[in-house]
Amino acid sequence: QRIVSGGHPHGVKPWGTLMFGNPQGYRQAVESRKKTLGSFSRLDDALILTVLGSFNAKELCALCCASSAFLAYASHEELWRALAFEEFRTGDTRFFPSWKETYFRNRLQGRGQQVESSWRPATFARSKPVYSDLLYQSYYCANLEFPAEWTERENVPRRSGLSLEDFQRLYERPNQPVILTDVVRSWPAFERWGSRSYLNKAFENQLVHVGGYQFTMAQYYEYADEAGDEMPLYLFDKRFAEKSPRLAEDYHVPRAFSEDLFGVLGDCRPDYRWLIVGPKRSGSSFHKDPNATSAWNAVISGRKKWILFPPDFTPPGVHASDCGLHVATSVSIIEWFLNFYDEARDSEVQPRECVVEAGECIFVPRGWWHLVLNLEESVAITQNFASSVNVNHVLRYVENADLVSGLEQEKRAGLHSAFKEALRLHRPEVLEGAARRGPKAKGRLA
Repeated sequence: QRIVSGGHPHGVKPWGTLMFGNPQGYRQAVESRKKTLGSFSRLDDALILTVLGSFNAKELCALCCASSAFLAYASHEELWRALAFEEFRTGDTRFFPSWKETYFRNRLQGRGQQVESSWRPATFARSKPVYSDLLYQSYYCANLEFPAEWTERENVPRRSGLSLEDFQRLYERPNQPVILTDVVRSWPAFERWGSRSYLNKAFENQLVHVGGYQFTMAQYYEYADEAGDEMPLYLFDKRFAEKSPRLAEDYHVPRAFSEDLFGVLGDCRPDYRWLIVGPKRSGSSFHKDPNATSAWNAVISGRKKWILFPPDFTPPGVHASDCGLHVATSVSIIEWFLNFYDEARDSEVQPRECVVEAGECIFVPRGWWHLVLNLEESVAITQNFASSVNVNHVLRYVENADLVSGLEQEKRAGLHSAFKEALRLHRPEVLEGAARRGPKAKGRLA
């Protein structure tokens, strides 16, 4: 059990701590829960939070006054985050150390009331701790310092000076990951994008896409500085080059990934490139990249921990539908590390692991499961691509419109025929090669 510094702001502790206390402690804690939660004590913690999710701010505040236990439950960060985004337009929202404080400061300021900078939501004078694994888990994950063993293993090769032919022969055809060390540092982006002021100016008068919401760049940096979330919101913007064309001029596609066959579709291609910005602890939980494409991810600033599993081995703690379209996994990346990382390292199929440093670029092969954790504030760019090496897999995958992503719903059914026709017109040799290799490529799609 790893210990986090400080304590939960509302005195919450996990039930396991009673193992080291008074032998009568567990019985007393159960009785205290019944007394302080009343009829709610019959519900498990997840159901209590589900019920409270239907409460408005006034009702939650009233509940906070009922007991120290209700204060802890009704102050849960996810409840107040939902209320904040429901009530305030993000273009006007300011961010503070907790979502409860963020909600009240924005609400009061929206009414024209001045709020002193030292003001904080009230806490309850408590004499006994509140025991809840669920409430404590989110606090624990949001405050745990990363153990050294999470970043020790490095088993993804690093290469430089690869030609397109060498890259395809050594890595793309065998469908194996690799880190390229010599493609990012020559980009203007490497010198510029690590500067907050540069990105603020690049997106002046524009909104960026953050976890399903729209932020200004300055707002997002304010959120990143204040965020105490177990899994902070991640800036993942597919329209960055349209919003700020100069960013598209700050980098170029590495030659190893220069064959980008979806380019024959022009503006009708599926989504394929994203600017990614996130604070420490943000990242992406296990997934496969869309449409059976491969990808590259270049780190401009910061450091990223990667864990990758080959296509036919589902990572521990991950539950995928047969088609792979629907994936269920841990609530947060930190939770997955705490519960499944040791199991993953001991699994029959060993994961590929690495920390990609600023100035490096990782190749993510078609169909590979991967998880990414930002070890510090990071800026990256990623692109997905189809090449002559993986086009067979892509064509077979997009035949099923239900699996297609990155296009408007009404265009998905036509992607397969449109892509084949565009290849026939612009790259007939690729289509002919795909037809020759077709029989060898049959079997389970990765």
